[in-house]
Amino acid sequence: MTSIDFAIVGAGIAGASLGWELATRGSVLLLEREGLPGYHTTGRSAALFLETYGTPAIRAMTRASRSFLQTPPAGFCESAILSPRGVVYIAGPDQMELLDATEAELRPHAPGLERLSADALAARLPFLRRDALGGGLQEAGAADIDVHSLHQGYLRGLRQRGGVLRTDAEVMAAKRSDGLWNITLADGSHVQARTLINAAGAWADVLGEMAGAAPIGLTPCRRTAFTFPAPDGLDLARMPAIIAVDESFYIKPDARQLLGSPANADPMHPHDVAPEEIDVATGIFHIEQMTHFSIRRPSHTWAGLRSFVPDGEMVIGWDGAVDGLFWLAAQGGYGIQSAPAYALLARNLLLGEALDERLTAQGVDAAAMAPGRLRSI
Repeated sequence: MTSIDFAIVGAGIAGASLGWELATRGSVLLLEREGLPGYHTTGRSAALFLETYGTPAIRAMTRASRSFLQTPPAGFCESAILSPRGVVYIAGPDQMELLDATEAELRPHAPGLERLSADALAARLPFLRRDALGGGLQEAGAADIDVHSLHQGYLRGLRQRGGVLRTDAEVMAAKRSDGLWNITLADGSHVQARTLINAAGAWADVLGEMAGAAPIGLTPCRRTAFTFPAPDGLDLARMPAIIAVDESFYIKPDARQLLGSPANADPMHPHDVAPEEIDVATGIFHIEQMTHFSIRRPSHTWAGLRSFVPDGEMVIGWDGAVDGLFWLAAQGGYGIQSAPAYALLARNLLLGEALDERLTAQGVDAAAMAPGRLRSI
């Protein structure tokens, strides 16, 4: 049996982006348990690029990803990945302290952040209820992400660089012997690899246990979303995304409709998650409390899994206790917008390279994401 250099489990955005990074530096096999790459979390993203979203470490990786997303390599995709959107964080009159704290935290790395009064918000965005507003923050640099174009660009580039994608390839066993991983797939076939990369999303702890690793404490959380018709006369092309400063909801244009979410994060086991009626109703309630929108019936509802570890950071690096096992997990809700940076970081760590200057320039700290940190939590 021919041994490959890197077996990556999971063909969502994490596995696909790292496979693309590695395919010119060794043989890569991307294993996907579903029949379609990106079926779970990647295919259910709200598709926003926000440099002000997430922990400081995650925001650093998002900043480090902007240049790639704005100007992808030649031939990577046929259309732009980012398109201007902007975002406005809104607060009620009783949330001004939270708005102040949010502004203080974000401003050092978001010099274009603009503070808006309640009157200014209502004037710029007349669909917001003036009596429900205390103030807000506008970030002009936010953008929509063409998730399909980005994901397919990585997968296409992987194949062009000599990598191989196998779908319907669920891993049933992974044992290491004589410096090689012996991987058994659901169809009874076997793969040998020098390095096993765990990019299995919500199933990362399941795969880790299979490989003999201690769990990282991964918790998959359900996030519900829905679309609804936009009111007549609303300029969707110029409308920013709207995010409640307490993260009780968000809304954004989505094709010719509006996308809404209660921004929930309900812990559960990894599975093909479905939306709950109560989550949809909660999202509608919060949106109607802050806007003049009347949502009688959503056009479409769905849910996806966002996976977190206890400290909220990503998990990227060698396991440390299990030879040849590398983690690329716990992207939470930030995996699309920061994919170029964390794939580059993972490549640097896998190959023993110095951290790329595109990462160091934004303050990316590899130690903050190392799996070993979780053993003391």
